[in-house]
Amino acid sequence: MSLDPATRWRLILGEAAESACAGAGCRLSGRAAAMDRALDWLYGRDGGGAERGVRRQGGREGSALTVPDWINAVHTLFPQETIERLERDAIELYAIDDVITNPEVLARAEPNETLLKAVLRTKHLMAPDVLVMARRLVQEVVRRLMEQLARDLAVAFGGVLDRRRHTRLPGARDLDLNRTIRDNLRHYDPERRRITVERLHFFARNRRRMQPWQVILLVDQSGSMLDSVIHASVMAACLWKLPGIETHLVAFDTALVDLTRDCDDACALLMKVQLGGGTDIGGAVGYAAGLITAPERAIVIVVSDFYEGASEAVLVARVRALTGQRTKVLGLAALDSQARPAYDRAMAQRLVEAGAEIAAMTPGELAGWLAHVIRS
Repeated sequence: MSLDPATRWRLILGEAAESACAGAGCRLSGRAAAMDRALDWLYGRDGGGAERGVRRQGGREGSALTVPDWINAVHTLFPQETIERLERDAIELYAIDDVITNPEVLARAEPNETLLKAVLRTKHLMAPDVLVMARRLVQEVVRRLMEQLARDLAVAFGGVLDRRRHTRLPGARDLDLNRTIRDNLRHYDPERRRITVERLHFFARNRRRMQPWQVILLVDQSGSMLDSVIHASVMAACLWKLPGIETHLVAFDTALVDLTRDCDDACALLMKVQLGGGTDIGGAVGYAAGLITAPERAIVIVVSDFYEGASEAVLVARVRALTGQRTKVLGLAALDSQARPAYDRAMAQRLVEAGAEIAAMTPGELAGWLAHVIRS
């Protein structure tokens, strides 16, 4: 977001510059107002500035931001160099160390996704003992996410009802009621008008034999994609446990790192992610192409906002080459619980024209999509 000079000065000076900036036609709203609230949350506590009459103060709207909320807000609102300055000032000038330097606070904290994101964004600032405590918190949040996704995957990849075969293994939803009644009619008591059931019959679950498939997840590490990074890592860890699926996970910005060896531990995956930097989606797609062993049984999932920092022509050409060899390419502008994307729609359209599918999905929806592709 590009700010005009009057808005930039208003954000720097705070409410003290309100009247002067208003005269220049500058009134904060939307993203700029959110930036002002985040800045005031930090610099509004400057007691020395108040004594000099220059205390920065937004003053209009009370803020209920917690430390994790504030960390997440500044990573969404500001460029990287500003984020680094804000975090440094928070620790060095104002001793705001609730999350990143205080293991006792982390020990008392309720594990949730907001706190998880704050930890992932600031783990590079943590001392070793704090990092140990933060890792435990990450493990708990990841465990909860994996439990939910495992249920979604079980439903998506579970067996289908086979009415030609039967089993004696119990399962109420699979009960063959008609055959059970017929087989036990001889035990009917006309006085009590009841059947004594001595033998139950159940439909069997037919698990289709799956040929091996490759699923290659390419995850954009830019800060705006953190929600998707979290859920992609959890998805990779869950897919890793499914028979018949060879899972790869690759995180990328302008460089890339193959995290496949850590797919059995979603917590380890997340703690290795380095957020920020540029974006070379085409480079990641090219790397994925080199991993494919059976093109017609491979799925490449690109989790990104599609703002390509490298050559757009190279990205489109590499996607077209994959789809041309009948490899499935799915571009996900969002992979999280809300599936509300913000992405480069023009680039997404070019990738669709090259044969890719573009969508925003929850992890459960992705599980269903994968099951449909693999079974069809």
